[in-house]
Amino acid sequence: MTVAIFLGALLGAMALGIPIAYALLATGVALMYHLDLFDAQILAQNVINGADSFPLLAVPFFMLAGEIMNVGGLSQRIVNFALALVGHIKGGLGYVAILAAIMLSALSGSAVADAAALTALLLPMMVKAGHDKARSGGLIAAAGVIGPVIPPSIGFVIFGVAANVSISKLFLAGIFPGILIGAALWITWMILVRKEKITPPPRKSGAEILKALRDATWALMLPLIILVGLRFGVFTPTEAAVVAAVYALFVAAVVYRELKLNQLYAVFVTAAKTTSVIMFLVAAAMVSAWLITVADLPSKIITLLQPFMDNQTLLLIAIMILCILVGTAMDMTPTILILTPVLMPVIKAAGIDPVYFGVLFIINNSIGLITPPVGTVLNVVAGVGRMKMDDVTRGVLPFMLAEFIVLFLMVLFPQLVTVPAKWFTG
Repeated sequence: MTVAIFLGALLGAMALGIPIAYALLATGVALMYHLDLFDAQILAQNVINGADSFPLLAVPFFMLAGEIMNVGGLSQRIVNFALALVGHIKGGLGYVAILAAIMLSALSGSAVADAAALTALLLPMMVKAGHDKARSGGLIAAAGVIGPVIPPSIGFVIFGVAANVSISKLFLAGIFPGILIGAALWITWMILVRKEKITPPPRKSGAEILKALRDATWALMLPLIILVGLRFGVFTPTEAAVVAAVYALFVAAVVYRELKLNQLYAVFVTAAKTTSVIMFLVAAAMVSAWLITVADLPSKIITLLQPFMDNQTLLLIAIMILCILVGTAMDMTPTILILTPVLMPVIKAAGIDPVYFGVLFIINNSIGLITPPVGTVLNVVAGVGRMKMDDVTRGVLPFMLAEFIVLFLMVLFPQLVTVPAKWFTG
């Protein structure tokens, strides 16, 4: 009965068009009445406690770093460097999008920010070169979802807080899977681009490549600083977010001199608006998370999944399919906040490594950003690229399939995640 009330209240509120944060609060109130625990003070206290978290301070600073990079020229220089490296290959602009997405994901950690930047910078160039616009938009959307996988990742921060799992370990465990997703997109684009009659631009000279590298060096130093700092315990993920924001601000304003003083206010406001949405979601979700624990919902879920508990692979496949279905209707952050407190006790009871599960879970939710009908990243690419949503959806399908193949390979062969993670974490 408790599970039915939880799902009924949440789905009912969403069906009425209530914003997800308020839907989560309404679900919490419904559960409180069902459990005869309703108290406005408890409700308010859980909302405040939900946002009162030191690790969550990483969210606004990573958001700010991403905004500064887009305005301050760091993203543009990374794209230029990728163009110099692989732009001359047939279909080279597609490879540029993948390579740039991997490098940008090591800077911002936001799929939406990366997809918006890549669409604005590369989509017009790809169309002008003769590539199919729908396929190009689909590739950029699919490449954008690498952002929450390769550290720094806002998704890992939120999952780490909700699941009480080491964010540093999650960051380092996400590096190799993110590169694998990029490789899958590379192979898929290679197969598809064979059918297109495109004349690639001439190969850049060694001097031009070196110049592009010199221009991008300051931008490329940021992920190196963050990863080395996390690997050797120099700073925590929250402190890494502050380092990223301050470094990006210094490079954009002092080194590249593209960020002007009169632009700072708009950059901070944009980052603050995006952060406020995420933080309110987190705060609202903590009410439901507390009540899920009080109502002992996880034990009921464990009972439902009992047939799978003796086989970790089957259990993970069932959970991944559940997440795929949820991801078609919900955005990444609310999915993490709603499912994490329900699934983590199941994962622990089955003896699955929480860090390994966290990587699979975030990859699945990242792909959810390009699964219709919601597909936040699809909407961003369609909006920035001035395309129909149907066209972007059609273009993204082969790349989305490649990403799901990688995801289920990681389920079948956990070593693809766990072995590189052990190497990175030492």
